[in-house]
Amino acid sequence: MTPLIDQLAELTGHRDRDRADALLLQTLHARLRPGTVALHRCVGEAPAQRWLTSMHGAEGGAPGGPAVLGTHPAGAARRQGFVRLPPLESEPERLECLRRQRSVRVPGRPAATLLPLVAGAQAVGVVELRGDEPLDEPRRREAEGLLRLYGNFLSLLDWGERDALTGLYNRKSFDDSFLRAVLPTPGRGAGAHAPRPGAPGWFLAALDVDHFHRINDDCGHIVGDEVLLITGRLLRAVLGLDEGVFRYGGERFVLLLEGEDEALVHALLEQARARVAAHRYPQAGPVTVSIGFTAVEHAELPPSAVERAGRALHRAKAEGRNRVVGPAAMAAAGLAREPERGGDVDLF
Repeated sequence: MTPLIDQLAELTGHRDRDRADALLLQTLHARLRPGTVALHRCVGEAPAQRWLTSMHGAEGGAPGGPAVLGTHPAGAARRQGFVRLPPLESEPERLECLRRQRSVRVPGRPAATLLPLVAGAQAVGVVELRGDEPLDEPRRREAEGLLRLYGNFLSLLDWGERDALTGLYNRKSFDDSFLRAVLPTPGRGAGAHAPRPGAPGWFLAALDVDHFHRINDDCGHIVGDEVLLITGRLLRAVLGLDEGVFRYGGERFVLLLEGEDEALVHALLEQARARVAAHRYPQAGPVTVSIGFTAVEHAELPPSAVERAGRALHRAKAEGRNRVVGPAAMAAAGLAREPERGGDVDLF
């Protein structure tokens, strides 16, 4: 019993979901000894949802760690990876397990047992255990118990990390995600995450719903909330995955993007802007967004990047709203430099 308690303590001791997922697979593999264990997460927005798979075992890499297939935290390059992921309908047994929230046995050699991963009342993925024989009843019940515990843990993470209205990650989650993406990994040296020539870089975008206060005044706060909810869903649909989309506060969203260059990121943000402008909001009428973005510097902290993206956003509004402004446009306007801050600082 002590090894299981130790494994559960380790599993629930991480707020990094990728790390927690990896530990879940390791725990299931160590406890149940299947040939392989995989977690197929349901990602994206309906009706274009897809399977994102991480695997542990003989097919998934060395026993010391899982192979994660097709995962990138956020970005324009990641969108290209998302559209190559298999759609939900391509795996009917897996889809049945997800939708009915019950286990499914798939005969054959190797045999597979599919178990739903449920967080709150929503199935968020399917765990697949493969071996020469299907799981027997005691091992299946143990796996289901571990997944119920892990689903409860995910629900608690969501409660603390997601915005209650839109379901997007909140401002606190943004700070954590930004630091994980940009800062060097502890213990691996100050230059561990230094950008390589030609490697994708990080970009930060700030997005405001145009004339949002007018929407609240003319249509009411309930309609304003609906506008924020729908806009969040549209942003997730454009990006494919939702790890890089955050509600920063009020009518502002921020996007943490990984892209090869400014032009690709600008094109992705332009898709987001156009998607919102083309959408028919049920009660608010036409809705547009203004977007400003900036390149994130190596080992930069969130406040300075947010401030630069905010200045680009204000430029987009000054130019007439419903547009995207990035570093090139800011440089052409002579606004690329940080504003000088004068005055003395009093130390208490």
